[in-house]
Amino acid sequence: MKALEGLKILDLSRILAGPFCTQVLSDLGATVWKIESPRGDDTRRLGPPFMETESSYYLSINRGKKSVCVNLKDPRGQAVVQRMAAEADVIVENFKTGDLARYGLDYATINETNPGVVYSSITGYGHTGPRAMEPGVDTSLQGIIGLMSITGEPDRPPSKVGVAIIDLLTGLLSVTGILAALREREKSGLGQHIDLALFDAGIMGMVNVAQNFIATGEAPARYGSEHPQICPYQAFEARDGGWFMLAVMNDRMFQALGPVIGRPGLHEDPRFETNALRLAHKPELIPLLTAEILKKDRAVWIEELTKVGITAGPINTFDKTLEDPQAKAREVIWNVEHPTIGNLPLIANALQYMSRTPAAPQGPPPLLGEHTREVLSLFLESKQLDEYERDGVIGANS
Repeated sequence: MKALEGLKILDLSRILAGPFCTQVLSDLGATVWKIESPRGDDTRRLGPPFMETESSYYLSINRGKKSVCVNLKDPRGQAVVQRMAAEADVIVENFKTGDLARYGLDYATINETNPGVVYSSITGYGHTGPRAMEPGVDTSLQGIIGLMSITGEPDRPPSKVGVAIIDLLTGLLSVTGILAALREREKSGLGQHIDLALFDAGIMGMVNVAQNFIATGEAPARYGSEHPQICPYQAFEARDGGWFMLAVMNDRMFQALGPVIGRPGLHEDPRFETNALRLAHKPELIPLLTAEILKKDRAVWIEELTKVGITAGPINTFDKTLEDPQAKAREVIWNVEHPTIGNLPLIANALQYMSRTPAAPQGPPPLLGEHTREVLSLFLESKQLDEYERDGVIGANS
């Protein structure tokens, strides 16, 4: 028995935040009906790289779903998706504010026939406020919420985070909101609308950086790999050119650091006795540490530092990440059988270690329209399916 077995998700989302949300729900056992236009989810065309004809981007966030290809510009297509919405437990969508009302698929309309539906809307700025009608993508949101202003080296231009982190955070918050709403529905019998904005999620994700500004009134700066509140906490280069992260989280760790680097009395220096003092005297401390760390190779430092309980780890390229014995032990790659690719390795869901209902793949990412007839046979007669396919209302790849 899977945790969400029997739950029906109508997925009207595309690109990243919504599909990431629904993939997590699929891995936990929910049935996900992925509605796609005749062109398909935009990520199907984002590449290279491609695996056979499938985009790696699309493959990364759509496993275990059933692709249903429907032309929502046709009233018949709208009607069949409305019937699906009436049966769904959850709807996830990321259309611009107001767009789905044209198709009778907005929350207010669906709630009339399905008052138990949990309806998660993901937009750039939410459904209220002066920016509600503006489009928003992850990178533009990283800019406007200030994340880019604190990312990168101090003497370099602002930079985005290497992955679409606001999309991913928003997708996970959508999962959280959906599960909370389903839990409440068990008591009230009613669903609800989740108005979730990348803007809000991004600001929420600024956590201590945001609170630091509230506390001081000083706009945060770029620190590169450094930490604004802990010192030393940053990347260092070793003798062999290898980089690693050193995170001295407290005064006890700093006391242990001195003997390891050949400076046993370092913690007694009045400039460095506490974390607050180390932050104040960072310009003196970091060059000192840099000079000592250049005397040995990275692997030696990591071994010696971790032996005394100091956090230190290599800065890897991703190929090295997957070669790490821990990655193999934790089975971070799932293999599924894809209809055209064959064996398809995918990044695993981190919830696979739940003790009774672990996350697991329910199948490969679907081909466009692969399950159209299978799913719509629950709502339409065979004769209608033939007619709709002939008229281009639906598309099938089965």
